[in-house]
Amino acid sequence: MSRYARQTILPEVGAKGQARLSAARVLVVGAGGLAAPVLPLLAGAGVGHLTILDEDIISLSNLHRQTLFTEQDCGRPKVEAAAERCRALNAGIEVSTKNQALTRANVAEFIAGVDLVLDCADSYAASYTLSDTCLEMSKPLISASVLGLTGYVGGFCGGAPSLRAVFPDAPNSSASCATAGVLGPVVGVMGAIQAQMALNLILGLDPSPLGQMVQFDARSCRSTGFRFHGAPEPDTYFSFISASQLGPSDLIIELRDAQEAPDPIHPDAQRMNPENLKIESNKDQRLALCCATGLRAWRVAERIQPNWPGEIVLVAASTS
Repeated sequence: MSRYARQTILPEVGAKGQARLSAARVLVVGAGGLAAPVLPLLAGAGVGHLTILDEDIISLSNLHRQTLFTEQDCGRPKVEAAAERCRALNAGIEVSTKNQALTRANVAEFIAGVDLVLDCADSYAASYTLSDTCLEMSKPLISASVLGLTGYVGGFCGGAPSLRAVFPDAPNSSASCATAGVLGPVVGVMGAIQAQMALNLILGLDPSPLGQMVQFDARSCRSTGFRFHGAPEPDTYFSFISASQLGPSDLIIELRDAQEAPDPIHPDAQRMNPENLKIESNKDQRLALCCATGLRAWRVAERIQPNWPGEIVLVAASTS
């Protein structure tokens, strides 16, 4: 009996659908909690080529939600252990690894050769960088985010509106999984939905997951959803760039103090407190605002943009 018999028997799959899965090339950015269900579900379904991108190592404090790993994996690169699990689950697929960070400088290279991108990174900078590039390159993006007891999954770009069209403004909360906490099952649910959306897209099922948002509240065990096909793209927005893309003509502002970041993100950076930021406007200079995740920089950019005549870009140290 074929290993895929239980899914090819479905009229939505069949032999043609399985062939589409086998031919698909998928990029998974982030090998943590969301990828824990995403990767084995895609590998098990027979998605032909998976590329896993992540620069982190496995740590004990994340194992409650990063269930793809074991205690013995702690200290190893995530991509290495994740690829091993996928290959062990299905020897008939190809798995490639990229043990590096996603940046504005390399994102187009990674996206160019794939059919679909899954954002499992749980990073503002990574999510918006992926969305901006996928929109430019007409590549579909399935993006998910989880915090505390809630999360969302959406299908963006590739003919549908981008992440910025749905979330054009900086998030109100600066909380992260490290500061606000997260329960493992919430991440598992959202990752499983993300994998299902990916399979639906590859199989060409109707309605398409592109332009679809699913939200889940684990406290009440209720989910809601809506379609956003009519969401307009913002006229202006702040792009995330990499530290390597900063130049001598840029006005570089480091928003982290010396205690948080002993070494500024760039040798030419000027340290300034985001609450008391005062900058001489210069339309001939690009203003680069730098912080750990990009969120503080985004909020400062929104505040000062009306009085800044030139371009403003954001740099997140965690993805530079």
